[in-house]
Amino acid sequence: MATTTSQSTAPSNSTTAAAAICFFKYLHSLSQTPHRLRRRMLATWTPDEELNQVRQRSGADMKRKLKWYDLVALGVGGMLGVGVFVTTGPVARQTAGPSVFISYIIAGISALLSSLCYAEFSVQIPVAGGAFSYIRLTFGEFVGYFAGANILMEYVLSNAAVARSFTEYLSSAFGENPRTWRVEVNGLVKGYDMLDFPAVALILLLTLCLCHSTKESSLLNLIMTVFHVVFFGFIIIAGFCNGTSKNLVKPKGIAPYGVRGVLDGAARVYFSYIGYDSASTMAEEIQNPLTSLPVGIIGSVVITSVLYCLMALSLCLMVPYNKITEDVAFSNAFKEIGWEWASNVVGAGASLGIVASLLVAMLGQARYLCVIGRARLVPSWLAKVHPSTGTPLNATLFLGNFLNLCMRAKCQIFLEKIGAHCFSNFGSTEALVSELQIREY
Repeated sequence: MATTTSQSTAPSNSTTAAAAICFFKYLHSLSQTPHRLRRRMLATWTPDEELNQVRQRSGADMKRKLKWYDLVALGVGGMLGVGVFVTTGPVARQTAGPSVFISYIIAGISALLSSLCYAEFSVQIPVAGGAFSYIRLTFGEFVGYFAGANILMEYVLSNAAVARSFTEYLSSAFGENPRTWRVEVNGLVKGYDMLDFPAVALILLLTLCLCHSTKESSLLNLIMTVFHVVFFGFIIIAGFCNGTSKNLVKPKGIAPYGVRGVLDGAARVYFSYIGYDSASTMAEEIQNPLTSLPVGIIGSVVITSVLYCLMALSLCLMVPYNKITEDVAFSNAFKEIGWEWASNVVGAGASLGIVASLLVAMLGQARYLCVIGRARLVPSWLAKVHPSTGTPLNATLFLGNFLNLCMRAKCQIFLEKIGAHCFSNFGSTEALVSELQIREY
């Protein structure tokens, strides 16, 4: 009997001892958490580790099929979206007056300087992470995590705004009210009670296209961008031919709000240049990244800046600034000069630009999330690259969801401006820190 009792108590004692050991190990690990967190927050990676060790966490490699003209088209397509149609009217009416084209010049110079930083880093570190990878290698994991979260916020919120505006411009191309294209749901808060099925369908189609192939997606963007540039040329030529220089100086001169108005306008129209970083996220899919990346990034910014300045100037030539409407300014400007049919053309052209801009943005956001997954700041399955398509399939499908359609564009544009200015400053600081490190070495 005593033997049986001792045999039964022995396993229970060993189980208790094992549990106690595990508990003490847990407490020891918990006590090490502050030290490990501090070490992880300040940890940095070398470019060689990022290009080899970290990139291998995706499994398969992305396929290198893109050339320099693909990058230029991606950069131009990413920037030539709805931004110029949304910002030019309000800025000309309330902030800068006819000198809004000067605001675009200043904003274009700022975007060009920022793109030079992107070009320098993309050549040194040709990985798909773009600004996230540059910041993480320069400032460490914590700042990289902050950057990654803001980058994804900027992309998701801006894509939601762009997708919803697609329905508005497409309906205007057919001369209909956007509300007739949406479904009202009773019981939801006013302003958030309209389901936008055309925008949902657009995101679904683009997600499937991006999952299939990057090269085919780039070719689709190239075709749409060419047509969109032709559409911009139509607006510019029509404005210069039907406008008059008198509208630039009346009723209160070319800069009725002074120098401050011009500078404030530059800060507001900078929103239209968001997207020039998209080319840097394609670094792992370019055949010759050392030469193609600088050409693609800088070339797209220069082309877009010229088109934006001419667009803004043509608008102010057609209509005096105090008669420019804040909403659909270009369509109403054509109505002012008697070209009713042209307002429908503007809606169709803007819809095409929105599709191209959304395609490039969704292409870039998936690469960002893939590299953030490589850094293990999000679940690592998001970093996997499909071996047959060579695309970050999991990240593309995850971000191609419909929840980002629930917020209104006004809030999204404000948050996107925060993200854009934040990373412009980060890029300049990174370049300075990198230059100092090289000199010290």
